Amino acid sequence: MHYSSILPDVLKIADAASEKVLSIYMTDFKVEFKADESPITAADVASHRVIVEGLRNLSHDIPVLSEEGAEIPWSERKHWQRFWLIDPIDGTRDFTQRTGEFTVNIALIENGEPILGVVTAPALKEAYWGLKGEGAYKRDRTGRTRRISVVEPGETKRVVASKNHLNEETRAFIDKLGAHELVQAGSSLKFCKIAEGHADIYPRLGPTCEWDTGAAHAVLSAAGGKVETLEGEPLQYGKENVLNPHFVASGDWY
Repeated sequence: MHYSSILPDVLKIADAASEKVLSIYMTDFKVEFKADESPITAADVASHRVIVEGLRNLSHDIPVLSEEGAEIPWSERKHWQRFWLIDPIDGTRDFTQRTGEFTVNIALIENGEPILGVVTAPALKEAYWGLKGEGAYKRDRTGRTRRISVVEPGETKRVVASKNHLNEETRAFIDKLGAHELVQAGSSLKFCKIAEGHADIYPRLGPTCEWDTGAAHAVLSAAGGKVETLEGEPLQYGKENVLNPHFVASGDWY
């Protein structure tokens, strides 16, 4: 399959899901909580349905793993060499707090590596996408599209950090970087800040799942960056346990 030929269709699916999400965002929506106490809204469910239907119509032979449909057993998933990995809304807390910094995420995983990724930010009216070997791009709120890439950091490192998950372990890691400034961002936009050259490094020393990172990981990689575990190994996907180890996302300098 030539992935460059389906990328525009994946972007259309993400845009359709974003429109659905935004229509709910503008209403007095209700917030419920899953068993792990993470929030969920009608927008999560609606986005999931739009994306899954769209991807199945686009590539019925490629299985789909979604945060809102994650009950697929390992006995089935372990045979997947290629699959779609989606997070219908990353940053549901940002959604419920109406910060605007939530995203819709679609990734294509092949042999444990995210090779295609689309990230849209419905409320910000922005979109990012990347494909292995073909670069990364951003579409801004005016509709203008430009190629993006990571940059070499200056003397003061720009560290992108989560507003909701800045723990003591992360603070200790950041302090070891020396001179730095914090760049605040929500959801998978933290990766995208590095991909477009607006930040240098994102340490995540706290829990995340594969669907939280896959799409933006693909964008960052296509922009010349990387995502590695604390042991310096590439972050892998398609594991039995969908929880990610701690990782560091950066340009190619770290």
